[in-house]
Amino acid sequence: MRLLTCLFTLVCALLLAGEARPWQASAESGLTVAGFTTSSAVPPIVASVSRPSWAWPLAGARSVAAPYRAPAHEYGAGHRGVDLMAEPGTTVFAPAEGVVAFRGTVVDRPLVTIEHPGGLVSTLEPVSSPLTPGAAVVAGQPLGIVGTGGHTPTGAVHLGVRLNGAYINPLLLFGPVTRAVLLPCCPEK
Repeated sequence: MRLLTCLFTLVCALLLAGEARPWQASAESGLTVAGFTTSSAVPPIVASVSRPSWAWPLAGARSVAAPYRAPAHEYGAGHRGVDLMAEPGTTVFAPAEGVVAFRGTVVDRPLVTIEHPGGLVSTLEPVSSPLTPGAAVVAGQPLGIVGTGGHTPTGAVHLGVRLNGAYINPLLLFGPVTRAVLLPCCPEK
């Protein structure tokens, strides 16, 4: 609770000082953090990410089966990524440009890890891929297909993202959420 209070105070102070975005992008370095480091046990609250949006890794509707839940501390319980609805055999696409850092099986699940510019690393699992480590990928390029195994329920693929080693909510990288528009349901009589 004390950590949340400190983070809330920091964000408020930045907003009052005219610094609306503690996370900023620069052409040379990608994502950087203004005023504090990202190597701490719990990443700072991200008000917004000012960088080009990543590409959604699945075709069709954006459906989240399980959201990101930040742990209270580095080794605490949480969900360090998001589970996206995707049936086994569904094609998975690279969310952003980068280089395949790992492709293989860990315990009982196939996965692909990509190193992206700016200290970002994404992992998708269970994903079976023909790509080999060192292969360059671009946003939207097919990586492989959804498999089975691991903690992710059948019918979902897990996407985890780390920034300089600290997990962040991957959904922050996909741009703003489209505003819902309510339509009238019934004609008046």
